[in-house]
This record gives sequence, structure tokens and C-alpha cells, in this order.
Amino acid sequence: MEERIGLEAWRERYAHPGEWEQEFPPLTMTGMFATSVARYGDRALVDFFGRTFTYRQFYFEASRFAAGLQSLGISRGDRIGLYLPNVPTYLSAYFGALMAGATLVNFSPLYTAAELEAQVADSGTRLLVTLDVPSLLPTAERVLHESALEWLVVARLAPQLPFWRGWALRLFGGSRTVPIPDAANVFEWSELLPERDPEPVAIDPLTDLALLQYTGGTTGTPKGAMLSHQNLTANARQIEEIDPHAHVRDVIMGVLPFFHVFANACVLNRTVLDGGTIAMLPRFHAGQTLATLQRVRATAMPGVPTMYRALLGDPKMYRTDFSSLFTCISGGAPLPAPVKMQFERASGAKLVEGYGLTEAAGVVSTNPFDGPERPGTIGHPLPGTDLRLLDKDDPSRDAAPDEPGELAVSGPQVMLGYWNRPEEGARIFVEREGRRWLRTGDIATIDEDGYVRIVDRSKDMIAVGGFKVFPSQVEERLLDHPAVKEAVVIGVPDAYHGEMPRAFVVVDPARPVEGEQIAYWLNMRVGKHERVDSVVLRTSLPRTMVGKPDRKALRAEVSGG
Repeated sequence: MEERIGLEAWRERYAHPGEWEQEFPPLTMTGMFATSVARYGDRALVDFFGRTFTYRQFYFEASRFAAGLQSLGISRGDRIGLYLPNVPTYLSAYFGALMAGATLVNFSPLYTAAELEAQVADSGTRLLVTLDVPSLLPTAERVLHESALEWLVVARLAPQLPFWRGWALRLFGGSRTVPIPDAANVFEWSELLPERDPEPVAIDPLTDLALLQYTGGTTGTPKGAMLSHQNLTANARQIEEIDPHAHVRDVIMGVLPFFHVFANACVLNRTVLDGGTIAMLPRFHAGQTLATLQRVRATAMPGVPTMYRALLGDPKMYRTDFSSLFTCISGGAPLPAPVKMQFERASGAKLVEGYGLTEAAGVVSTNPFDGPERPGTIGHPLPGTDLRLLDKDDPSRDAAPDEPGELAVSGPQVMLGYWNRPEEGARIFVEREGRRWLRTGDIATIDEDGYVRIVDRSKDMIAVGGFKVFPSQVEERLLDHPAVKEAVVIGVPDAYHGEMPRAFVVVDPARPVEGEQIAYWLNMRVGKHERVDSVVLRTSLPRTMVGKPDRKALRAEVSGG
């Protein structure tokens, strides 16, 4: 075990504060929340367009909601769905369901009725919480009628807003909200808040599920990662351990969608643990984000690379006061070096790249917030998290020294398995030295100082005449072209080579250039097997729900599927 690449480096030159080798005792989400309420009861947990809600207020409403769920017969292990944007009710429903012993299921507000119905059926969700807005409520109502879903709970947006905003919405909202259906199995949020405390529920943090978090579905039907209470609380504690600014003033921008595991870990859970405040926005808008950041004097802002790129493209970026901002964490996709450099120069804050996945409750590793970082890498693992590289063709063996391998993770944040898919769980885990290792599907290297570099996704590798091409390496070179703003490379069928790389790029309108010119420029700078068959210019690229380029959608466009 001591001979594994990089392991000694993590212990001897660990870049994060504190020790790498740490234990995280079992802890429930409800216990973590109750402790924070006891410590920070009168602090603001949420700032929503200037209206603040304290820890104590959320605890009171969550307790009432838990009692309301129990009145419907919801009990330990039942699934409760959240079909919500970032609004205060999300937190009350989130912790209230956990207090009732239920398991939460996150549903993206961007889901179609068919997607929502499929995941409701797969998870066995009994009750769904949504909002009285036209983008959500009609879809939820349709799913209520056409699936095994038993109840719908609808929160009104207006009462959650500051007084004058809420008053204007009630008076002039028009099509911005929709009426709540009058039906026996549809409740307005306030109707499910009885004036009593819930019955206590015994929860085992190691085995009871707190969250069913569905994967992005890049390789087929989305699967529900079973995340225990301990998975979530351990990851929150791990993130707090590496933060040198923990327990000082903590105001975090909550613009990442809470339904995604990145925001669940880095924005919601770690902030509750630390007694901080979430400056919450229902969706990302560059100008609104910058205005809110300055108004609340935010200290941290997790995001995806496209978010930072959008902020750099907004004129308000260069008039915003960033003096309160310590650190920004980039995840979800590789962070282009020019974006990191430009954002740090414009804001004065540090932008560090991290790495995580749904199956590991959010975060696995990151560059240090303060201290030696390695741009282009995902830094060192979180405390208590071990990594190893597996042979790309035979995961029962480690990768050869100095060779890329499939990254495998072991730690307290690693999921229990996939919901109703034990065979998938058996495939994604390997047993080594008496421990379970999660195969990430990412190909990585680990240098002599223990810094991890993601080379590519194993499923994204392109087979060109027997050679393996990593799209991310070609994309990185494309981004060196002065006219290229964004780039995605995928494999397309080729009669001779089997596959060929093809690039899809968005260029700077101020620098007009032809696709053929970019292709020629690129092909003179990459290996023969990495040369693209063409460069396709686009005004935009398809994106996933958190804003990163969507290879799956691009492949479907190209194949006509």
C-alpha cells in the first residue's frame, strides 16, 4: 500500500491544512443541522434577494414539515422529491424530510414531464415538493396524474420574497405564477405545517439513505446514487477541514443549483456545518450574481468554468468590489488556464480547481485554497480520502508506474451503491486490501508531489487506428487559439481509422475565422493520431443542467439519434 504512486507524497507534502489521515465519526444530517441551530440559531442561514432567514426559522419550519409528512404516513426510508429551484423552501423541505426519516430525491427544474415521471417511478417517490411557477407546477401536476406519485406539495414564491418584491408579484405577477390545483392530493405548503413537533425517528448514519442523487446519465439511463447520512456529513466536514477561512465570516454565493451534488456538498451542507450564510439566487445570471456578491460581501463562490467565463464577459465584472472574496472553487468540468488567469486578475480572488462526482457525495480532491497549487491538476485528495490508479484494461491490477490509469476513490463520502441496480454497483466497485474502491471512469496521473491530473474520461477516449486519443488534450490545445472561446471534441465514425476526432468550437465574434483555418492551425500542433477531420463552428454548445458542455447531446446531434 505504501508503494502506490503519490501516497507518500500526500502524507509528507500534504498541501491542505491539517492532516490527510483523519477519521470522521458517524453523524446524521439531522444531528449536524440541530447542532448548527443550537450554535448559530439567530444567524442568517439564507439571504434571498435581501430577505434573511435564520437557522432557527428554518429549524422551526422544517420540524413542522416533518410532522406534516408523518401525518400523511411518510416514514423512515420513504422517498420525498424536491422539484425546486434555489428558494428558501428548498432548505425547509430538505431538512424536514430528513427529520421525518425520509430519503430525499433531487429533480432538476429543467426536467421534462417524461424525465420527471421516469425518475419518480425508478425512485418510488411518494410526495413531490414544487413551486407555483409555470415552468414547474404544470409539469409536476401532469406527473401526479400519470405516475404512482401520491401527493404534490406546492410552495408559493411570493411569501418567500422580500415584502415589496412579494407584494409586486402578488399584484402584478400575471403569468409569473400559476394557480395551485384544487385537489385532495395537492397541498399548499402552509397546509402541511401542523402546529406540533414531529415524532423522533432513529436514524443510522451509516446505513440510512439521506439522498438518492441521480447521475447525469452520460452512459445511458440515469442511476440513483445511494448517499447515506454519513456520506453527506463526512463530505461536509472534509470540505470544512481544508478551508483555512472556516469559522470566520462565511457568506457563500448560492448560484449553483441545489439539485446538483456540487452545490449540495459545497454550498448547502458545508455552509450549514460552518454556521455560514447562503446568498441564494434561483438561477445564474451574470449581472445579478455580481450585484448580489457585492451587496452581501460574499467570501466564497463555487461555480463551473462556464459561469466564470460568463462573469468575465459581463461589463459589471470590472466595476464590482471583490475585496471580501477569498476563494472560488471551480468544478464540473476542466478549468481552462486562460479563464483562471483572467478571473484571478479581475477579481483578486483565488480560483482553484477541484474534482468530484455524484457517487462520492460531491468532492474528492481540490487544489489548496491557500498554499501551493498546480494549475491544470485537481490538487490533493480531501482528508480521509485515498486514491489509486487502476490499469485501464484490467481494474483488478494497478496501473504501471508512470502510466495513466483509471482513478479509484476510497473514503467516507463514497456512496453505498446504485438504487435497485446491484449489478451496476458490483461493476463500479473493486475490492482491494479489504477496502471498497470506487472506479470513477476518469483516466488520471499522479505526480511525484501527489497532485492528480485528470487526463480524460475513459468512455470519452477516441480510438483512432489503435491509438487512444484523449479529447481533453485536443480541447486544451484548441483553447490556445486566440479566436476560440469554447471547444468540445468527440469521436465520429471513420471507415479507415474506426473513429476520428471532430472539434466543435465557439469563436470570439471580434476575431472572425473559418473552421478550416482553425483545423489547419490545430493539426500542425498535435500528434498525427490527434488530428481532427474538421472544425465545426457554432454559436453555442449544448450544455448539461449545471452548464458544462454536453458531449452526450453533441454525439446525439451528430449521429442523428
